[in-house]
Amino acid sequence: MTATEQTMRDVFVHAMSAALDDDPRIALVLADISADRFTEVTERHPDRIHDVGIREQAMVGVAGGLALAGLRPVLHTITPFLVERPYEQLKLDLGHQGVGAVAVSTGASYDYPGAGRTHMAPADVALLDTLPGWAVHVPGHPDELRAALDTALAGDDRVYLRMSEQVNAEPRLGGPGWQVVRHGTRGVVAAVGPTLDPVLAATAGLDVTVLYTGEIRPFDAVGLRAAAGSARPDVVLVEPYLRGTSAHEVQRALADLPHRALSLGVRRDTELRNYGTAQQHTAAHGLDAAGIAAEVRGFLG
Repeated sequence: MTATEQTMRDVFVHAMSAALDDDPRIALVLADISADRFTEVTERHPDRIHDVGIREQAMVGVAGGLALAGLRPVLHTITPFLVERPYEQLKLDLGHQGVGAVAVSTGASYDYPGAGRTHMAPADVALLDTLPGWAVHVPGHPDELRAALDTALAGDDRVYLRMSEQVNAEPRLGGPGWQVVRHGTRGVVAAVGPTLDPVLAATAGLDVTVLYTGEIRPFDAVGLRAAAGSARPDVVLVEPYLRGTSAHEVQRALADLPHRALSLGVRRDTELRNYGTAQQHTAAHGLDAAGIAAEVRGFLG
């Protein structure tokens, strides 16, 4: 991404400001993060923008109350403070009450390594996967984020949008489910969100089908099965968060077929204790092109 292009966070701020102007049903609940970016729109709509400060549990509780009052709340802060810290409130104040909201995180698994482990949350999607009724979007490009946000704002369900500073060079706007990016015969490599570009680089010259999705929940079992075929398929799933998060979905999609599956993602067996850069974390977890290539080639033999 060049310096002149907008980040996902830029797109989110612009789209939310427009939505607040256009739709009186939309409300925004912040926990200090990005509050400075909404100063102007807050002056126009002080009754529908609430900054609770660094009180993330309260942020979710406020959102639940707004939803019960008929509004469409959007929650926004850094990933661990949106999913991990207020997990109980997501479970009770939204899920158990049966109301919807749009939760938009920034920082992904380790976009802010200089802030240390407190600002990293590779387990976010796995945690939300324990709660019923959540749609999960992992866009790989700012244009995909905008499309997902527009759809989410128009609904009433519970939606998680995972923003990241790691992006693919080009957007993929083919809609929900797995998109076939490249056809092959020796296996399937399925890339989620910003892992697509390194997957394409890693599999260059390999006779494999490459799939892509920016919406991992609900899981497109039909699309995966169609790509895998019926003759003992080999499937590699590459996710930009905790390794194996969607392994059970692959197993369910192919339950009646003899198959092999390999999950790649943020490693579970180690915790990196040096700050480094986001790119160094990616390499350490084997999610760069070289790491993915080594895993795929070893798996396919």
